[in-house]
Amino acid sequence: MRALSAAERAFLENPFVGVITDLRPDGSPHSTVVWVDVDDDGVSFNTARPRAKPRYLEADPRVSLVVLDPADPYRWIAISGTTTLVDQGANDQIDRLSQKYTGREKYASHRDGETRVSVRISPTWIESRGLG
Repeated sequence: MRALSAAERAFLENPFVGVITDLRPDGSPHSTVVWVDVDDDGVSFNTARPRAKPRYLEADPRVSLVVLDPADPYRWIAISGTTTLVDQGANDQIDRLSQKYTGREKYASHRDGETRVSVRISPTWIESRGLG
């Protein structure tokens, strides 16, 4: 599998939301909107325990991510792969994502009883259109 191209990484650095699809225990798809992070280690997003997404990904790590440019829906990237859930650094990541997507330094929607988790995607497939 190839790594992200420079154009794909630059695209993901924009504050464009993505749609993650994971699998429920019965095999049906579960899709949610996420803030997307990209760094030297690849693509990730952030969620929290005890929400459904971490439970589903721990049972079946397969995931699909689609991000499109809201100004031009023919500019997009799709990534399929497997995930690894990482607790370390997840609180810092959600604050970085808050800055990227809302302009706020701190994530405003922390909830008591939730533990933030970073979900790293190891791609098995990357496809993009209109990114150069």
